[in-house]
Amino acid sequence: MTDHPIKEDPVKRFRKLLGSLSPLTRLPQRTLGDIINLPKQTSGEPHPPVQSLKKDAPPPKEKKSKPKPVSIEQPASTADLKPDSASRSGASVWAPRFWTMASIISLTINILMAVILIVLVVSVYRLGLDVNYIMDVGKSLVGLPGGLYENFEKMERANIQTSVKVETSIPVKFDLALNQQTNVVLSQDVTITNARVTINSEVLDITRANTTITLPQGTVLPVLLNLTVPVDTQVPVVLDVPVNIPLSQTELNEPFVGLQEVIEPLYCFLVPDAVNMDGERICP
Repeated sequence: MTDHPIKEDPVKRFRKLLGSLSPLTRLPQRTLGDIINLPKQTSGEPHPPVQSLKKDAPPPKEKKSKPKPVSIEQPASTADLKPDSASRSGASVWAPRFWTMASIISLTINILMAVILIVLVVSVYRLGLDVNYIMDVGKSLVGLPGGLYENFEKMERANIQTSVKVETSIPVKFDLALNQQTNVVLSQDVTITNARVTINSEVLDITRANTTITLPQGTVLPVLLNLTVPVDTQVPVVLDVPVNIPLSQTELNEPFVGLQEVIEPLYCFLVPDAVNMDGERICP
């Protein structure tokens, strides 16, 4: 609301100007005081004639009034002419529109729900579905969150137990030092030339004589081994390794716990007194 005065309607101003120019406004008019000071006429006295009243009355003074020019001012805006009516009618204009739109939306939703229900009923009868079967399916859907939560909990506590077969080859490279007494068996006859032989017997006495000796196959000779043997080879390895891995200690634990937290609100809504595998309450 502004402090500027509300402009007068141009139509009303025009009518006032026309009324001021009318000849009837030039006639003498009685004021309220003249009407009060009139002598009261008794019921027995006759009314004075109209002509006598006109003679006794003083002649009216004619007032010369110049006609004023008529000027019609156009309003600046409709809001300046009728701000109160616009503010009062704002709510009344939008209220019917709001209720009309709300009614249309509600009616549309009701029609859609009715169509969906009719389609479902027709589908049930057309496909020949059993009502009891549908009820069993509904019960299964209700028990679905509980089954999912229980299986996710079992997966969280499960262990991976298996045997891993290992087939590979291990490289071996090192120097083997030997320094020990051992016996050697000849695999064939061995001939030793320029050997010095000493024989002391009753028949023959020989001291450090050069000769050739042949050692037969299978002769066992004691020897002392003192050497370094280099080893560079590949050792094949074939074995079964047992494995036992708890999933709670792996990276799979986090997604299993997250799946339980996702199912928990729906499971608690359907079964408020649900418990886990340890018998503890799940719902707060």
